[in-house]
Amino acid sequence: MPKRILTIRLQAMGDLVITLPYLQQLKKMLPGCRIDLLTREEVDSIPNGIILFDKIYSVGGGRDLKKQLLSTAMMLPRLFLNSYDAVIDLQNNEVSKLVRLSLMPSAWSVFDRFSPIAAGESTRLTIEGIGLGKCFPDESGFKFRETKRSTGLLKENGWDGSSQLVVLNPAGAFETRNWPMENYVEFAKEWLLRFPSTQFLVVGTDFIATKAGRLEEALSGKVINLVNKTTALEAFAIIQKAGFVLSEDSGLMHMAWVSGIPTLAMFGSTRAVRSRPLGGHSLLLDSGDLPCGNCMLEICKFGDTHCLTRYSPTFVLKKAIELVKK
Repeated sequence: MPKRILTIRLQAMGDLVITLPYLQQLKKMLPGCRIDLLTREEVDSIPNGIILFDKIYSVGGGRDLKKQLLSTAMMLPRLFLNSYDAVIDLQNNEVSKLVRLSLMPSAWSVFDRFSPIAAGESTRLTIEGIGLGKCFPDESGFKFRETKRSTGLLKENGWDGSSQLVVLNPAGAFETRNWPMENYVEFAKEWLLRFPSTQFLVVGTDFIATKAGRLEEALSGKVINLVNKTTALEAFAIIQKAGFVLSEDSGLMHMAWVSGIPTLAMFGSTRAVRSRPLGGHSLLLDSGDLPCGNCMLEICKFGDTHCLTRYSPTFVLKKAIELVKK
């Protein structure tokens, strides 16, 4: 059995988060094994904030490949001294290849970037590729090094400390990935008729600030608006307290399903085969059943984004309730 394993996942935040429940399961499978992570400085806040890895190495250079390679080359002597028995390359790019070949481990495996299967499944298969048996994701959630800050943020912004938290995340990058805002409002109103002791939570950046404002206005007193008030780590910690998440395609959606939280994802034009959420606690409404589905267009060529507008608030509510009652 290996005593030291280096895992590599460099980008982006959502992609890194997807690997965490699988690596947490690997840690449980190998309680005496040291498991380190090589990632990028831009996305290292979440792995540094949870109790999982023995050591985290962060590559500098931003998104400039040449600078990343230089930063990695300077780090190689420290990595080499660790005498890793295995390297699990969950990135498979020039940087991770340089590390894997330089360390010359006894066992290694490489993430398949091109197979038409979900990224979570590719992660599982890559971990299993070093020969330690099945490694299904640990859906029990994560332990954080510090939790007071997340609870404090919620209470400072209106959480009463007892109401169920439901996350509404209208954060799809393009209009073809956006469920209409009036549908979110109607969904929330119908949800409140069933579950009146609910507060809705919106977390994100300026990108969804206007939408968060619309929800606050329409659902007076029932919305906790944390837009621009959290770091990525704080957002991840806060998501752990949610009872349900309704989300478009975004990093926050990945934070939810990898934590074992009931998550209903709406993908619109997104090609779902790689980025879909997994597990019995998640449900995906995507466009794959349509002739024009998975188009990846930013603007619908038919002008109606039918792949998402066809889902009524009442239909989505029914699916959401089925999901949370599982």
